[in-house]
Amino acid sequence: MDVRTKDPFEELLHRYRGLLFTLCSHFRHRGLDSDDLIQEATIALWRARERLLALSGAPQAALTWKIARNAVIDTLRRIEDNEALPESYDQREEDRSLVEELHEVIAQLNEPDRTIVKMKLEGYSYKEIAQELEMTEKNVSVRLVRVKEILRKEMTK
Repeated sequence: MDVRTKDPFEELLHRYRGLLFTLCSHFRHRGLDSDDLIQEATIALWRARERLLALSGAPQAALTWKIARNAVIDTLRRIEDNEALPESYDQREEDRSLVEELHEVIAQLNEPDRTIVKMKLEGYSYKEIAQELEMTEKNVSVRLVRVKEILRKEMTK
């Protein structure tokens, strides 16, 4: 038995670090880099940790995305030299566009990488994915690291 226990919030951050990186990379702006935006998003997630930890799977991922996105936008709005968003800006359309782009990139992945990513986004553990796909946890982990790098490159083009 492992005597080291991970904090559930740390596990949540670990689980969605790719999502946070993609989101913050997309919203990079003058004066703030992705790390600053990730920090602001993490603070917002910490404030909502009880609600987040009560959920799992897709609802948890969706709420994580929403809270982080709102924190990033709020941060950008606080910057004095930040240009105002155009009146025609539609936040929901922007979100749909990003999600559609992510799904398109995921759809282009080879099997079993596509299945691994989809299962991870649905909240499955490495162990559960490995059992389902009949591979080792280490293999799942390595594939996921490689796929995240591919997704990161594609989403920040």
